[in-house]
Amino acid sequence: MQILSRYIHNLPDWPNFHWNQAALSNPLAEVRLKQGRLIGKMEGLGFSQRAETELQALTDEVVKSSEIEGEILNPEQVRSSIARRLGIDVAGLLPSDRRVDGVVQMMLEATQNFDAPLTKKRLVGWHSALFSGAPSYVQVGAWRDDAKGPMQVVSGAIGRERVHYVAPEAERLEAEMKAFLEWTNQAGDVDPVLKAAIDHLWFVTIHPFDDGNGRIARAIADWALARSEKSARRYYSMSAQIRRERKEYYDILERTQKSSLDVTDWMRWFLGCLDRAIAGTEIALGSIFQKDRFWKTHAPLALNERQRMILNKLLDGNFVGKLTTSKWAKIAKCSQDTSHRDIIELIQHGILAKEAAGGRSTSYSLNKR
Repeated sequence: MQILSRYIHNLPDWPNFHWNQAALSNPLAEVRLKQGRLIGKMEGLGFSQRAETELQALTDEVVKSSEIEGEILNPEQVRSSIARRLGIDVAGLLPSDRRVDGVVQMMLEATQNFDAPLTKKRLVGWHSALFSGAPSYVQVGAWRDDAKGPMQVVSGAIGRERVHYVAPEAERLEAEMKAFLEWTNQAGDVDPVLKAAIDHLWFVTIHPFDDGNGRIARAIADWALARSEKSARRYYSMSAQIRRERKEYYDILERTQKSSLDVTDWMRWFLGCLDRAIAGTEIALGSIFQKDRFWKTHAPLALNERQRMILNKLLDGNFVGKLTTSKWAKIAKCSQDTSHRDIIELIQHGILAKEAAGGRSTSYSLNKR
């Protein structure tokens, strides 16, 4: 099994990362614009809508970050654990096991305390939470000691392994982590989003723990991104996007580890991935934003509870089939005459429109005008 000896952490000028600022200026500006636009839109929503969006983003972050490493968590348990810890009132919460609670604890500690500095104590605490109840062969809550041999990232069958990466020796870890923590906590002129990209790369290069380095690297990136937004509220999931681009993620990490300390390509990929994560969230939240605009526009109208209930079903996109007076009556538990009056009133307000087919097949839809 061949082990490549030349990695960036062995270069003479390690860890003096550098990048082409001009090449990153446009993608960085685009990401910053999308960050601000998403936060602005979310702040315009009601509390319950913001809470539900944050709950979904955090659930995706926890589930997908573990999935990248091949560990499958129950999304409903994760959702329940997050909701309980954030005090979000959600119906039908499931009990969550110790493993799920530990991963959730790590993620929330990282993002909810974004304004606290990153320290060895915090990282060791995250690792202990992440591996709560772990098998005895995992060194928990301490830097690795390499007693089992060099820390390597390997793939392939036994005897035909391919070494993707060899981390710094254990005796270097104290000094390496001290330098990393000093850099990430210091104020400077590097944009916080770019710092998030460097934090992720630098930590995963050192690989200080016996296991869980990828998940903790992504938690550090989330901590750094929360700092870039000066907000503990998470409305998008970087890990969910990395999971979609898993092959590209591992490819760019491996290329970067075997290249030079010019990390422009890694930074460009990180910014692109973040951009796509935010853009995907904006698309997914399109119906929520549309629904919010709808109710703000029609706030002066004195609509009854039946009308509000049916309109919400239509706005949520989960109304099955065509809207007719008989279906309205069945869902709202009212008479045909009442359902007809409700519909006519909404047509008069310009909210509903009668569809082309008439007679017994008359149906109605939201007015698109």
